Formats: sequence, structure tokens, C-alpha cells
Amino acid sequence: MQTFTFILILAMAVVASQPLTRLFRIVPLPIIQIGLGAALAWPTAGFHPRIDPELFLLLFIAPLLFADAWEAPKREYRKLLRPILSLAVGLVFFTTLFGGLALHWLVPSMPLPVAFALAAVLSPTDAVAVSAIVDKETVPKNLMHILEGESLLNDASGLVIFRFATAAALTGSFSLWQASLAFLFAVAGGIAAGLLAVVVVSWTLKLLAKFDRIAPEAQVLVIMFLPFAAFLAAEAVHASGVLAAVVAGLTVGRTRTANQLSVSAYMLAHSFWTMLAFLLNGTLFVLLGLQLPAIIRTVPPALIDTHWLWQPLGIIVALTLCLILLRFVWITVAIALSRVVSRRLRLEQFHTTLRTRLAGSVAGVRGAVTLAGVLSFPVLALDGSPFPGRDAAIFLAAGVILLWLAIASLGLPPIVRGLAAGHGAAHATELRRARIVATEAAIARLEGVAHRGGTDGAATVDQAVAEGLIATYRRRLALLDDGQTPREEAVALQRAESALRHTALAAEREALRGLLRSGEIDDVTFNALAHELALHDVLAETRTRAH
Repeated sequence: MQTFTFILILAMAVVASQPLTRLFRIVPLPIIQIGLGAALAWPTAGFHPRIDPELFLLLFIAPLLFADAWEAPKREYRKLLRPILSLAVGLVFFTTLFGGLALHWLVPSMPLPVAFALAAVLSPTDAVAVSAIVDKETVPKNLMHILEGESLLNDASGLVIFRFATAAALTGSFSLWQASLAFLFAVAGGIAAGLLAVVVVSWTLKLLAKFDRIAPEAQVLVIMFLPFAAFLAAEAVHASGVLAAVVAGLTVGRTRTANQLSVSAYMLAHSFWTMLAFLLNGTLFVLLGLQLPAIIRTVPPALIDTHWLWQPLGIIVALTLCLILLRFVWITVAIALSRVVSRRLRLEQFHTTLRTRLAGSVAGVRGAVTLAGVLSFPVLALDGSPFPGRDAAIFLAAGVILLWLAIASLGLPPIVRGLAAGHGAAHATELRRARIVATEAAIARLEGVAHRGGTDGAATVDQAVAEGLIATYRRRLALLDDGQTPREEAVALQRAESALRHTALAAEREALRGLLRSGEIDDVTFNALAHELALHDVLAETRTRAH
């Protein structure tokens, strides 16, 4: 019962964070959700849950990354594959190496392998926090796509390196050759597990389709199992379960798996994953807030040689600025090298400015994956003694998360202001062209139906309906064929049509009530028809809001 109550309170906190964000407009949503979590963890009568890192990755990170990968713009990711991989893999190694050395210099009592492990787990970024801090429309599309693609992949690379560094800290030995082979196996195994899970789910959906009247809910349940199956399959062979979930999400929409869903099942699955992603995103920050009071309440002795307050704060500030600087240096050098390679190979070059590079550096916010990873540090070493530097690592990771969120909340909006000016024109043109092509295809298909002659030369019902729909589609095409979409005219037409629909629906309802009062129909019939009218009403309202 306590677990169920705790889950309900977490969900209520996520819901409560939405109006609070509107109330405190200056404070970003992640900060409010962290604050709510900290309030729930009140020292005397609050919640003090213990997070199992492996279970946390399975229940929260795997489905969330799967949902993000499913909705991800794959075409843009393919175009930006070089910078995405550069940040998701190259920057992770760069941060682990130089961040670990900086950590060991800032905290000499922390063993070097532990410092490398902490630097590795500080590498994964959280693009969700960035989109909550600033409006995505104010960030250049390419930059936002790079940040999102990086956050999908660097979770896996950062956690894999973290495992190797932790094992080196436990055993006291490290082999670069063995670690490299293990890393390649973890990546390859994660990719294979994700693809295998998609194949199995696709086969299952194909099998279900052979049976008549399969409920769409059953198909959605099969899709729901996909990220968990991919994660567990990868972890069973000691590969990257996080990468497996990401690969499953990236491929499920580009295979026959999604096409095998019925229309109802596809709409239901989309609604389910949208709602689940919203809930999990908020819950991650609330859980982060729940952990922070206990972490911050006791400052590790290794961080207070000179002063109990200023020294740990100074280390956190220095470490955070160091990570931002390492990110900026890597982005600058990688872009310079990319330009040289692009010129020699005659590839497309990515044009960036100082503000864009600075925005990409500040936007590398750390989040829940970092906290989950650092909490998975072993409690005891192999000889039974306390694991060296564990408390200091957890304290520093929590401090970096909070400080980086604060820096991004204050600094990112003014940095990105004006950078995305004019970037929406290409998307609008592409969207209008797609609508025109789809409308022309619909007209061509309907004309084929309308021109089919009946056996006696008379118009069939299909022909009459097709001609009416063709007129509707031609009106839509006329509005789209102009250089600029005449939005005002479209809105006026839609409002007039909506008003007439509401008038007709109201007349239908009055007629049904009259039949019910006169006893010509019973309540069951009335309720069924009233439900249909309600659906039509909702559809008309949705069309009005969409335009």
C-alpha cells in the first residue's frame, strides 16, 4: 500500500508542477519539479525512497528513451550523424579522461579510477531539461536535433565506460585492450538486442493480425513490452540495455512493425507513449529532488579540509565550469576538423557561430541518468571496506546537476535568443508541399472512384460521395497552391463549417430527445446515438482548433 501511495503522490507532484510553472514563469519546469521532490522528502515526515539503479534504468530510462527515439526525426539524425556521434562517443571519452584528471586534482583523496568513473557518469546529457528550460522554437533546429540525438546515445556510452572504471576501482587493475573489446561488445550487443526485440515484436503482431477482431489494446500491449524486452535481452548478455532500448525506438517506426498496427491501435499507442513520456519526464526530476536533501545534508569529510561550506561549493562550481569548458573545447575543435575533412571530401559543411557553440556547451545539462549511475557505485570494496570516494562522488554529482540546471536556466535563454530566426521557413514549406502532394493523391484516388460507371450508367452511392469529397479536397488544394497559405480565409471557412455542423448536431440531439420522450426509442438506443454525436462534435471542435 505504501508503494502504491508513493506512486500516486509522484504522479500528483508531476501534475501540480504544471500550474506552478505557469504561476512562477521565470522558474523552469525541472527546477519546480526538483523543488517539489525536495519538499516531499521533508526530514521529519517525508519520503525517503532508496533507488535501485538497475531497476531505475529499466522502469524509467528504457521506456523514456524508447519513446523519444520513436518520435525522433530520423532523417535529420542521418544528416547530422557526424556531430551527433562526435558528442555521444568522442566527447564522452574526452570528458572521462580530462574530467577525471580535473576531479582528482580538485579532490586528491579521491582515487583516480573513481574520478574517471564519476567523470564518465557525468557525461550523459539531458535534452528534456533543455526543452523545458527554453522554447524549442527559439533554438536552431539543427542544434536541437544534435542535442536530442546526443542525449539518446551518450547515456549508453557514458554508462558503459562508468562500469569499466568502477570495475578498475574495485579490482585495482585495468586493461585498455580488454576494456576496448568489452566496450565494442556492449555496443554491438545492445544494437543486436534492440533489432532482435523489434523482429520478435513484429512477428508477434503479424501473428495476432491473422486472428479476426483482435482488440487494439492487445496490439498496444505488445508494443509496450518492446523497450523492456530489448533492455533485458541486452543486459542478459552484459551488453548495453539502454542502447538496445534506443535502437528499438529508432527502428520500430521504420519497419513493418508500426504498419502492422491497426489505425485504432496506432492512435492508442501514440497517445499511450505521449502520456507515459510526460509522466516519466516529470517523475525523474521529482525523484531527483527526493534524493537531494539526504545527499546535501551530510557533506563528505573529503570535501571540507578548510571550510565546511565554501570549499565543497567551490569544488562543485569549479567542476561544473570545467565540464562546460571541456564541452566547448571539444565542440570547437570537432567543428574545425569537420570543416577540413568536409572540404577535402567535398561533403556538406555545418556553419556555426560562437553563440551556437556556446549554446551547445551550456545546453549539456546533466540529469537523472547521472544521478542513477552515481548511486550505483558499490557500497563496499572487495575487501569489505567502504568503497573509496563514494559519498564524495554522489555529493559532487548532485551538486553539478543542480548548478548546471541553474546556469542553463539563467544563461541559455539570452544566448539562443534570435538564433532560430528564419529557421522555420524551410519546415513550413516542406509541410505545405507534403499537404499538397497528399491532397492531390486523395483527389486522384477519388476521381478513380467517381469515374467508375455503374452497370446501368447511373451514379452509384460511391460516386456521389466521391464527388462531394473531391470538391472538399479541391477547395483545400486551392488554399494550399498559393505561395503563402491564406490562413485567415481557411480559418473563416472552417469556422463557418464548424458552426453549421454544430447547428446540425444540435438539431439531431433535439430530435433524439423527442423520440426518447415519445417512447419511440429506448435509453440504450439514445445513449448509443448520443455518443456518436458527441464524437462528431469532438472531431469538429478538433478541426477548428487545428486551423
